[in-house]
Amino acid sequence: MTELRYLPDADDVTTFTAAVTEATPEYLVLDGTYFYPEGGGQPADRGELEWASGSATVDDVRKDHGDVQHVLESVTGDLPEPGDEVEGRIDATRRETLRRMHTAQHVVSRVVLDEYGASTAGNQIHPDRSRIDFEPADFDEDDLETIQRRSNEAIERDLPVTKANRPREEVEARVDEGRALLHLIPDHVDPLRVVEIDDYDLCPCGGTHVDRLGEVGRIEITDRTSKGADVERIEFELVDG
Repeated sequence: MTELRYLPDADDVTTFTAAVTEATPEYLVLDGTYFYPEGGGQPADRGELEWASGSATVDDVRKDHGDVQHVLESVTGDLPEPGDEVEGRIDATRRETLRRMHTAQHVVSRVVLDEYGASTAGNQIHPDRSRIDFEPADFDEDDLETIQRRSNEAIERDLPVTKANRPREEVEARVDEGRALLHLIPDHVDPLRVVEIDDYDLCPCGGTHVDRLGEVGRIEITDRTSKGADVERIEFELVDG
């Protein structure tokens, strides 16, 4: 099993060393990693792995029954053996952009819940843009202006963002109704990793996030589409970051 070393609050680390537990021409499994595997609407990190006899780029990272597979491209030299040490280097610029994007998504979701009572039904984070589906919702242009303005006002407060493991019972008692899809998290997952924006927002989440809202930049809503009865999709980008 691969230790997810970026949890709960080391998601600013982008270089590390680890030991190989499985090596194939397609992927490496390590005893621990700071690479984020795809999940929770956030794409996998990219970067490089280097070992004594070779190196490779990592263009995908995925979970597989407790292991994390670092998918290899452009392999040079011989593959490492189990027990060999590798050095990992995550694309730090891309990671930072995804940290900012994912935190921005939390802010927008909080604003929409507070202003319109709509829950986040799904989201997808990208380095250059992101989207969130809300339900029940039926936004007009004035609503979009309100959401953008309220989100940027929250970001300007530069509140601290903390990431910590909390007992599931505590999280269930504290999280606001409609803020998290707790029923989709298996009951055996306890504690839960929680992202908390000071006294503004609290949500269980395994993704990478900034340490203060001021690091996000500004949100610009770029599109709105209907995704069916009472479901609205908002797309946004970050500017001035």
